[in-house]
Amino acid sequence: MKVNLITLITEKMPTFSKGQKRIARYILEHYDAAAFMTANKLGEAVGVSESTVVRFATELQFDGYPRLQRAMQELVRSKLTSVQRIEVTRARMRDDEVLDNIMACDIANIRQTLEELPQDVFYQAVDAIVGARRVYIFGAGSCRALANFLAYYLKMLLVDIHLIYTNSETEIFEEMLHIDESDAIIGFSFPRYSSKAVKAMHFAHSRHAKVIAITDSPASPIAEQASYLLLAHSDMATIVDSLVAPLSIINALIVAASLKKMDGVTQTLGELEDLWEKYEVYQKFGEE
Repeated sequence: MKVNLITLITEKMPTFSKGQKRIARYILEHYDAAAFMTANKLGEAVGVSESTVVRFATELQFDGYPRLQRAMQELVRSKLTSVQRIEVTRARMRDDEVLDNIMACDIANIRQTLEELPQDVFYQAVDAIVGARRVYIFGAGSCRALANFLAYYLKMLLVDIHLIYTNSETEIFEEMLHIDESDAIIGFSFPRYSSKAVKAMHFAHSRHAKVIAITDSPASPIAEQASYLLLAHSDMATIVDSLVAPLSIINALIVAASLKKMDGVTQTLGELEDLWEKYEVYQKFGEE
């Protein structure tokens, strides 16, 4: 839902029953805790039945309590500080559960992303990348690693790839000064959302460039500017961001682009192999 959950609950407060108002007040005051409660646990916390909690979710136009819980978790991920994130992690798992929990969460993120990502939008984004005069790539914070990875491989496939690698807002706009409708930009943003990414995508959109947004939710602040919206699940309210699903989308984009540019890619990679061999870029197996 694009409407902020807090705003939605506040606006509908007068229409709630007595029990629903207790749930609403608890969420408004303790959404960081409520986001990780089952319907039964939330009901126990406020003194109402589980069925009342489920009806409350329906009253907010959610398709069941899990949808409401997801909305609360999105709110938490976008608002929690790093300190609060580690506190949530401590409450959710023991030290000897970390490996199993984190890897299971990553697997679930990839599975859900694959199930929900429209393939037509994905392939349209590939066409936009391959057909662009220049491709700009931007990611701030932890998303910078995604941007670097994508730029490294796209530079092997396409002629003009421009990785925007700066923390200065002024320099971001300076580097994008000549972007126009013949260009494309690939932007990454996951909670907590970077204001720099939002401004960069807005600027590219205003210049009529094709905007490929890789983010976690239709409510993400960069989603509104997207020509092609590629959503990747990143559900993991911990000290780190779960970026395995967006990385998997990146891998797919690279492979799809390489197949589109097969003839040129083969020649380019052949030249690179010769250079790597000549300048001994890689250690040969068995050599010291």
